[in-house]
Amino acid sequence: MTGKSGKLCVLFLFGLLFLIGPVFAAINTIRPGDTVFFGEQGLDVTLAMEGDTQIGWWASAASISGSAPSVLVSVSNPTAFSINPTLFGSQTGVWYHLKPSGQVNGTAFNVADPQLGIIVEDTTVNVDVTDKWVPTDDELRFRIDTNLYPISGRTGVVSTPVTIKVQSPDGAILTSLISKSGVTSSIVDYPITTTPQFTGSIWGTSNRDLYRPGTYTIWAECNVNSMKDNYGAVGKTISKKVSLLNQDQNPLIGGNVPTMNPTQPTSTLTTKVTTISTPIPPTPQNTPVPILTVPTVISATPTTTETAVTLQPSPTKTKSAGFEAVLAGLALMAALVFYTKKE
Repeated sequence: MTGKSGKLCVLFLFGLLFLIGPVFAAINTIRPGDTVFFGEQGLDVTLAMEGDTQIGWWASAASISGSAPSVLVSVSNPTAFSINPTLFGSQTGVWYHLKPSGQVNGTAFNVADPQLGIIVEDTTVNVDVTDKWVPTDDELRFRIDTNLYPISGRTGVVSTPVTIKVQSPDGAILTSLISKSGVTSSIVDYPITTTPQFTGSIWGTSNRDLYRPGTYTIWAECNVNSMKDNYGAVGKTISKKVSLLNQDQNPLIGGNVPTMNPTQPTSTLTTKVTTISTPIPPTPQNTPVPILTVPTVISATPTTTETAVTLQPSPTKTKSAGFEAVLAGLALMAALVFYTKKE
C-alpha cells in the first residue's frame, strides 16, 4: 500500500466514523416532546430543557397553570440526566420544564414505563407456538410487542435496538439464526420501529447440526442507555422467558396406540374334543349295543376342559306278551286237524 492510498483509507475511515457517530450518539439526545423510559441514564436533555433547570409533573392536567407541580425535580447536569425509577416513581406522562419562578415554560419530555414481550410463531402452519412444540423442519418468526419503539423517533435514530435471546438445549446463547433457505439473520440489536414488530421467517429448524431437538428458551432484552442494567424488571426491559420444544413427534402422542376398542376384549375360542375308544365285545342278536355320545365343550378361555363321556343304550325292539305261546297253540291245532283228516 502506497503512502497516498494509506492516507486515503485513513480519511475514509474517519469520515465513516463521523457519519456513524452522530447516529449512535443521538440515541441519548432528547429533544422537546421525546419519550424517555425508566432506567435510561446519560441522557442529554439540554435541548429539551431550553435553558431551564427544573422540571415538574402534575397529577391533573387541569391544574397545570393554576398550581404548583405535584412533583418537582432539579436538573443540575442536563448532559447526563437519568430517569431513575425510584425518583420518578409512578409519575409517567408529560414533564414540563419550568421558569425560575416555577411557571410552566414548555414540554420537556414524556416519561414512560417500558414494556417488552415476545411471541414465537410457526410460519409453516401459521400457528402461535409460544411455550409449545414445533415439528422439526418448520420455519419460525418472532413477534415483538413493546412500547419502546418511540426511541426510533429520536433525531438521527432509525430504530430501537432489541436483542432476541435464543438459548439452545445445551445452554448456548445464539446470536444469529439461519432460515430454511440458508439466509443468516442477526438477532442482536434487532431493529424495532413499530408494535407489534414481526421478524421474517428467520429460523429454519430443519438444520439438525445447528438446531438439535430439545427445548429452547427464548426472551428479548433492551438495554438502550443501560435501561436493562438499571431497571431489569421482567416484562419491562426484559421480556418473560418462553420455551419452544423442537422435535419430530407431538409430545402429546406417546406409546402404542390401541387398534381396538379396549371395552370389547377379544377371546380365543378353544374347542377340545376327547375321543374315548371303548372295546365292544361281540353280542348275540337282539342285544343292545351301547352308543358313545361325546358332547363338545366350547370354552371362551384357553383353559382345558375335560370332556365327559356318557354311555347310553340304544332303544331295543320289544314283542307283545304271550306271542310265543300263541304260536305254539296254533301249531298244535294244525297238527290235530292234520291227524283227524288222516284217520
